[in-house]
Amino acid sequence: MSGQAISKLIEWLAGDDCHRADDGGLAEGLGQRLRAHGLPLDRLTLHLRTLHPEIFGRSVAWAPSEPVEVREREHGFDRTAGFAGNPIRNAMETGEPVMVRIGASNRPLWVDSDLFRDRGLVEFYIMPLRNADGTAGAASFATTQPSGFTDLHRAAIDRIAPALRNACELRTLRRIEHTLLDTYIGASPARRVLAGGVRRGQVEKLEAALMLCDLRGFTELSNQLSAERVLELLNGYFDQVVPAITQAGGEVIKFMGDAALAFFDLQDPATSCNAALASAFDALKRLQCCSPRGVRLHAGIALHYGQAAYGNIGASQRLDFTLIGTDVNLVSRIQGVCSATGHRLILSERCARLLHPDCSKSIGRHRLRGFPEHATLYVPASHPASKN
Repeated sequence: MSGQAISKLIEWLAGDDCHRADDGGLAEGLGQRLRAHGLPLDRLTLHLRTLHPEIFGRSVAWAPSEPVEVREREHGFDRTAGFAGNPIRNAMETGEPVMVRIGASNRPLWVDSDLFRDRGLVEFYIMPLRNADGTAGAASFATTQPSGFTDLHRAAIDRIAPALRNACELRTLRRIEHTLLDTYIGASPARRVLAGGVRRGQVEKLEAALMLCDLRGFTELSNQLSAERVLELLNGYFDQVVPAITQAGGEVIKFMGDAALAFFDLQDPATSCNAALASAFDALKRLQCCSPRGVRLHAGIALHYGQAAYGNIGASQRLDFTLIGTDVNLVSRIQGVCSATGHRLILSERCARLLHPDCSKSIGRHRLRGFPEHATLYVPASHPASKN
């Protein structure tokens, strides 16, 4: 590759077209340009680390005339046999480029991995991509050319490596930013934060179906089991409840110990309440089928439709994205009636009236702590109304 071609490639990596591309677009654009400038490149792979509760990293693989492959690698992948002796790992750990020739009598396990199997690759040149925070990824350039890469080819890859590292690091940081915000505060609050909604007291009012799902008997479990075992049970419990909420269109806004507070803000009040009811049914069904290590998990769920203030609350340097308001307090008090009466699912009168009349039945008037008047409460007409 000529010096002019390398300069153009570096300019592309730093330019707007590359900036707008996703991981697959970056790999494809780079691979095509390297081939067009004479590099005998038959497989380009980017190995990018991330920060995610379940994902260790991702591999992005390009080959001429093939669609780009993106493979998510779960935690524990770095301990597999194929990764242990992999020169890609060596490049990540040492920060030094690695050149590997593959012969008929020299065929390590990693060459037959999902990225490189049956491709006739004979030489790899692997470049570490170290980020500013010390984490490292790598880029692997491989060829089927019997003579492999020349010194000039490897020198060209060395020249573009810093620009490629910067492009990959930018994408990794974007992904981590979205992942961590989605994980810790939820998708909807994350969008608001990234859109600039970060000032204390910056709140908006919403009207939505509210849900509070609380684990029954948590205090007893905490007193009987080790902290590690309790955390395991809590994670198992939320693994059942949260998908039931999100798949019905709800948003978990907060975990409060063993309880999850969620809202359903769909196209109209009736739709929101029906989605919340379907979510509650699903959560109870999932919990009924879940007994980690023989421990049966039970929950009490309260549903209400009302208003809430939604936004940033806290100290100047420590904010929380949350819901507050009278109706949030009300759904909490209704959930307390679940515990007192043994009903698994209780609805407020307003929520019940937004549903079909045949969906619920009254269980009378109940006193709610902190509220001056007794409230008429309802349970579903079908099975979740039964007591545990």
